[in-house]
Amino acid sequence: MQLINAQNAGDMLQPPANSLAAIFRDDTKRQELRRIVFNAFGLHLVVDPTNLGKLRLKLSREEPTETTERGLTDEVVRFQSRAMDISLMSDGVKAFTGISLELISGDPKIVLIDEPEAFLHPSLATMLGKEIAEIAASQAKKVFVSTHSPYFIMGCLLAGVPINIVRLTYLKDVATSRVLPNKKLSTLMRNPLLRSTGVLSGLFYESVIVTESDSDRAFYQEINERLLRYKPEWGLQNCLFINAQNKQTIHQIIKPLRELGIPAVAIVDVDILKEGGVVWTNFLDGGFVPDITKQSLNQSRALVHKKFCDLTLDMKRGGGIEQLPPADMSAAEDLFSQLSEYGLFCLKLGELESWLKHLSATGHGPKWLIEVFEKMGENPDDASYVRPAEDDVWAFMYEIRSWLDNPHRKGIPS
Repeated sequence: MQLINAQNAGDMLQPPANSLAAIFRDDTKRQELRRIVFNAFGLHLVVDPTNLGKLRLKLSREEPTETTERGLTDEVVRFQSRAMDISLMSDGVKAFTGISLELISGDPKIVLIDEPEAFLHPSLATMLGKEIAEIAASQAKKVFVSTHSPYFIMGCLLAGVPINIVRLTYLKDVATSRVLPNKKLSTLMRNPLLRSTGVLSGLFYESVIVTESDSDRAFYQEINERLLRYKPEWGLQNCLFINAQNKQTIHQIIKPLRELGIPAVAIVDVDILKEGGVVWTNFLDGGFVPDITKQSLNQSRALVHKKFCDLTLDMKRGGGIEQLPPADMSAAEDLFSQLSEYGLFCLKLGELESWLKHLSATGHGPKWLIEVFEKMGENPDDASYVRPAEDDVWAFMYEIRSWLDNPHRKGIPS
């Protein structure tokens, strides 16, 4: 915010000594800065020279003309008197303008920026990220930014210029650094799914849960909230819940997150067993299951699926693997247990609607979700309010917690 303070005009016969003097003299740079500020705030940025010897930034509702841009004529003085001094504006306006000013007019080839999104709402953080990336690329500047904003990162990606993301963590006295290079970022951002799921928000969480649909996401998130309140040793702290479009697209989210060292969990219905070929292979690839292990998992999946078909059982709505004969059910449990070692969790009882059966919620998808939420209760003081138990979905969430807490967990590339 100090970058927008008034600065000395300096000797016009000498090279500019500061960023304001540089922007005042260079019409092209001033117009570029004015464009950026106008797009952000709907006001025209002008440099005011009327305080003799000093230059100050102002914002005007009137668009400046060639005759009001520079000089000390009566017309210029009247125009500048109607403009608003930027020092009177909000911190967000000051920070946004100051950063843009320094990048456009400053000389350094290496720029360090700390938390540029401070004081900015999401849309402006996105806009600033895009402008910073474009300016850096056009002026061949190297910009290092420390940020906690997925909106700022998205803006940088939208600029379409080469950037790298380095994720730094410090957890349990262990510091880590992971790089997601531009080549992989470009591939990710061409995928509309990843741009729409808020996957970038996962960069700022300790863990991420990825479900098949929004109904699944909302349910597991509520279950986790109740665990954190009443059984915190089973709940997931600092965890983001997001959803894919279906089980076929979950791998597209968990794989890039794991490449950044983020433990991303996949939750799928039991009918993943039906998915041979590409879908099953992608599912295992997203969990970074080793090729040799894949071979045994592929065989087990095919055999368990065949057993369901031979017995003409509805695996998803008929009760999951509990319908199978004991020996076959044991084989299915072994398969799911091996998958869970890689953070790939399958619903043994079938589908989302198989949880909390004692509440007798009916329907499917959003209809079931609304009814089960109503029966779970909203007021913790009510006797009917559902609190965590030792089994059912609560135990399932604890299994996930156990994988996340395991320092030797499988499925995260080194």
